Amino acid sequence: MACLFRRSIAAQLSRVLGTSVEKLIPVVSAVPVSKKQQTLDFRISVSSLLANGCLNSGSTVQSQAKQLSEQLTCDGVVTEIAVGQGTINFKVNRSLLAEIVMREISKKGSKYGIESELFSGYPCGRVIVEFSSPNIAKKFHAGHLRSTIIGNFIANLKQALGNDVIRINYLGDWGMQFGLLGAGFQLLGSEAKLKENPLQHLFEVYVEVNKMAENSEDIQKAAQVFFRKLEGGDKQTMALWEQFRTISIEEYGRIYQRLGVHFDEYSGESLYQVKSQDILRLIDQKGLLKKTKQGTGVVDLSPNGDLSVYAKVVRSDGTSLYLTRDIAAAADRMEKYNFDKMIYVTDKEQRTHFQQMFEILKILGYNWTERCQHVPFGLVQGMKTRKGDVVFLEDVLNEARSRMLQNMAASKTTKELEDPEDTAEKVGVAALIIQDFKGPLLSDYEFDWDRVLQSQGDTGVFLQYTHARLCSLQRTCENEVQTQFNPTYLQDPQAIALLQHLLRYDEVLYQVSEDLQPKHLVNYLIMLSRLASIAHRTLHVKGSLPEVATARFLLFKGTSSVLANGMKLLGITPVEKM
Repeated sequence: MACLFRRSIAAQLSRVLGTSVEKLIPVVSAVPVSKKQQTLDFRISVSSLLANGCLNSGSTVQSQAKQLSEQLTCDGVVTEIAVGQGTINFKVNRSLLAEIVMREISKKGSKYGIESELFSGYPCGRVIVEFSSPNIAKKFHAGHLRSTIIGNFIANLKQALGNDVIRINYLGDWGMQFGLLGAGFQLLGSEAKLKENPLQHLFEVYVEVNKMAENSEDIQKAAQVFFRKLEGGDKQTMALWEQFRTISIEEYGRIYQRLGVHFDEYSGESLYQVKSQDILRLIDQKGLLKKTKQGTGVVDLSPNGDLSVYAKVVRSDGTSLYLTRDIAAAADRMEKYNFDKMIYVTDKEQRTHFQQMFEILKILGYNWTERCQHVPFGLVQGMKTRKGDVVFLEDVLNEARSRMLQNMAASKTTKELEDPEDTAEKVGVAALIIQDFKGPLLSDYEFDWDRVLQSQGDTGVFLQYTHARLCSLQRTCENEVQTQFNPTYLQDPQAIALLQHLLRYDEVLYQVSEDLQPKHLVNYLIMLSRLASIAHRTLHVKGSLPEVATARFLLFKGTSSVLANGMKLLGITPVEKM
């Protein structure tokens, strides 16, 4: 990893500028690798030195770069210093580069990139990540895929960085829609169909009763009566609701297993029906509860106190709202877990909801509100199966697996597999995740099966194929490898490019930890796979001299280790054969 090199360059700068080494280390960055031309290894931007107060502004940035470079010297670590556009660039000792990178990957394993001085000041603590959060009694909608995989990635990352992570699935298991579903089930429900295909039957009942409610006040009243009974704790009504909830969690569990996702806690709005009333009393006691002409209880969020901006917190009939239950849940979690950070992962259409929620928490005097963060994401368009528009996530997963099986059967390079369906599932899930994570989370994107499942290009299939290929090389050549590693045999341009890229891994992880955008890691792993493919074609292990074969073998082994670790952070299970 880059630590020794960064520290050595920072130490030289420190002597010239009189600034501490620790302050200068973050300013030294590894240069991204280019496939087209060889690059130097590290650079310092004069602008970042000025911004960090390490350098006084004076003449032009370019002339300052030139003056500063003239005061730096080559040594056992740095072999070349050159001035770029407002930067000073450094080339490091090539043997030392190979030796350090290979030793660090071997020694640190899954901690490579994380045990870095870049994270020395990283604050670890207890982090709650609330994600996925489907509505019970409905099949898992395809739209919940993004919240599930983004939340899982954030939880994986926070855990890898040493936090105590609590993964919460906050189910939509309360509210007027259950009044509608309950009333609908009493009219249209069938216990036999419920046993045979539970969520499908409940979905059909919900769709049908919704249509009926549009033209029937009786249905609307029946829904209100059912929900009031639910909030009042009526035994028969509660028993039906409990049945729906249990069925839903069991069904969702199967989907989560396929995605490789787990939760520490299944929570839900239903747990906060009583505590939401406590929140309403607190709002009222503080003189914040206002009433609209329709009798709805609101909190005034307008700057002038004229109700031009407000948040609804209670219906006119006294039943609680989603926002009030969310506020009660946040207060309860602080009491229960004393968290240092709580992250909510939902689509961007809920931004107003979270802004209002955080604002009300602040008004109520909860001084930990700053620890709460909403990570919003954009929408997926055009997700279809061969049968037509997708409604359910299970259809998407089945389609990915079946298309992948077809592609694998048609490919000449496919290996004999013990469980082709399991491999196709893992590769299909990787394809969905990489497609989703390639761009900024906030962006909407158009889904395209053909692009998603390509074996070449910026796809999850390409990452899985590269990893499987590197594992195959290790299985084939492990008996021919010596124990002694000599870094002088990793001086080919293809080997240097791979080493330079491996050197940057900690910087990429640091960037991801700062903005929680998986695209940085995805782009890094795609480039790693491209460089590995080029090196695999040219740097042969079989048939090379034992010392050369050993060095190359260890380079490919280290590359596959970093590739696998990065994929696991993203929520992908790497395959070893395909």
